[in-house]
Amino acid sequence: MAGGGVQKGRGPVSETYAPVRYPLLVPAWAVLLVFVAAPVAMMLVYSFLTKEFRGGVIWEFSLAAYDQFFFDRGLFGDEPPRIEWTYITIFWRSIWQAGLATLLSLLIGFPTAYFIATRPKDTRAIWVFLITIPYWVNLLIRTVSMRFLLREQGPLNDTLLALGVLDEPLRLINTNLAVQLGLFYSYLPFMVLPIYAAVERYNFTYSEAAADLYATKWATLRRVVLPAVKPGVIAGCILVFVPSLGAFLAPDLLGGAKNFMIGSLIEEQFKGNAGNWPFGAAASMILLTLVLIALLVATSLQRRAEGPR
Repeated sequence: MAGGGVQKGRGPVSETYAPVRYPLLVPAWAVLLVFVAAPVAMMLVYSFLTKEFRGGVIWEFSLAAYDQFFFDRGLFGDEPPRIEWTYITIFWRSIWQAGLATLLSLLIGFPTAYFIATRPKDTRAIWVFLITIPYWVNLLIRTVSMRFLLREQGPLNDTLLALGVLDEPLRLINTNLAVQLGLFYSYLPFMVLPIYAAVERYNFTYSEAAADLYATKWATLRRVVLPAVKPGVIAGCILVFVPSLGAFLAPDLLGGAKNFMIGSLIEEQFKGNAGNWPFGAAASMILLTLVLIALLVATSLQRRAEGPR
């Protein structure tokens, strides 16, 4: 007879299924292998192959794709190598756009999450529902709707003109600002929900104790609340920054050719016979490396936030 979670003559109940622990993980590992590891490995291999003239690849080892990304050797490839700033600029634009989208989402998402978490329990679900319901619609449809909203003859400009705020329509489409608004709108809930979950678990008696010790509201927020909910903040930043970095719908539909981001660049390389598969794969590997670096940094910060165990 088992008592207190321990079976007579045996270890804890959690150890009862130890012999079959790994066999039970086989389906999950198989899914990860087939749908995650295999495609990444295929892109890694393709990045070291040679471009075929009509699209696709030739199975000959080459570093040409990486060389094309970092160096410009002229039209015929016979000039001394110079740094290729075009693709580096696209990567840099992607990084700062994703970083700015993360910052804006944090500035708006944290107060929103705090507000929801401090509502009565019977109304919190309604607020969460209101935050998430727009995202039941496909991302493509929402991005096209954003384009309609921001265009020169769109509702935003019409309203501002009618109110006399503007004398002529703002040109927002095909600008970095439009891309930023698209990214912010697309991924804001990914910031709100993790922070909401962290604030909901926060013990507000700590804030009351800080107030009793004459701490200002700003000091309480900075030195008591933020350290306690930091894991949720870090998780939200990861969930916004990573998809923003590789986004291509917002740059394509709202930014145009002059505001390319890395996701758009990669997508273009796999379209039609004019695509360059090895170069697209190489750009994907470089993007993946940046994402892994960001995740490693975020993981380190998360461990520090959670403290020693």
